[in-house]
Amino acid sequence: MRRFCSILLSVAMIFCMAGCTGIRTAESSAGKAYVIGFSQVGSESDWRVANTRSMMATFEDDPEYELIMENARQQQENQFAAVRKFILEGVDFIIIAPTVEEGWETVLTEIHEAGIPVIIMDRSVAVDDEALYLTNIGSDFLRQGNLAVEWLEEEIPEDTQIKILHLQGTIGATAQIQRTKALEDAVAKHANWEISSQLYGDFTEAKAYEVMTAYLRENKDIDVLYSENDNMTFGAMRALEEAGITYGNGGQVKIITFDATREALQYCHDGKINLCVECNPLFGPRVKELIENYRNGIPIPKHVYVDESAYTTQNITQEFVDSREY
Repeated sequence: MRRFCSILLSVAMIFCMAGCTGIRTAESSAGKAYVIGFSQVGSESDWRVANTRSMMATFEDDPEYELIMENARQQQENQFAAVRKFILEGVDFIIIAPTVEEGWETVLTEIHEAGIPVIIMDRSVAVDDEALYLTNIGSDFLRQGNLAVEWLEEEIPEDTQIKILHLQGTIGATAQIQRTKALEDAVAKHANWEISSQLYGDFTEAKAYEVMTAYLRENKDIDVLYSENDNMTFGAMRALEEAGITYGNGGQVKIITFDATREALQYCHDGKINLCVECNPLFGPRVKELIENYRNGIPIPKHVYVDESAYTTQNITQEFVDSREY
């Protein structure tokens, strides 16, 4: 049974917040399906679309489950409203792909008091009490960043000065924090590496194109582009082309990108991107396995990482690119 006080709090918050967020009101399950409330951060990138598709496809044909997804449109307030609505509806399980790490203590406490288990997916949350969620499944973003800088170390001689333009994703998101940390730690160790600027691209192609275009009007001295996701990379590539700057194999600018979507891998295969670091979005089957383990009383680890790699023109084939699911 859900705690009565939590339900009253949820009712109050829904009435206060639902109107300003514009979230969809999902129907409660009328049957005996195991109902999962899923708060997705948004649809800001090809990666996110593939992640949503994986989740929906995993549960949609299984009559034992009902998945209710709410798209937060990259607004944490929308996620808070969606989660409180899930509590009010009495769902059996909640999955959250958080916008940023901070700010989750209160809402997760409400879920915990309502007796609903939670999986944090993709990004992480910064809370004092990790007992507020069951497990965190996602990528090892720091490892991803380290794969990128290790590749760059092999590419750049110690006596060669390089200027790195850094395109950052949503500030405060786990991917941004950890990928940034890997680069900044590496720059601190290499006297010949310099971050010429850090531009805010918000993980979107349009924003990256906008800030890159503005930057290139004043400064075209770039040796490496370190872009924290593929969609930002695509926007940056368009801006580089319009500025008359070559990139990729044999070009002025070496491009490092994260996600390794099919489009980015094709550019890598064709020599236009130098390094694609993989970020696997296909969490659906693994999330379902974790939920079923929980329901069957099987212990699950506190942190679950998905398998990922890195790709260059030398280690990918067209067949591999064509087989990419996202």
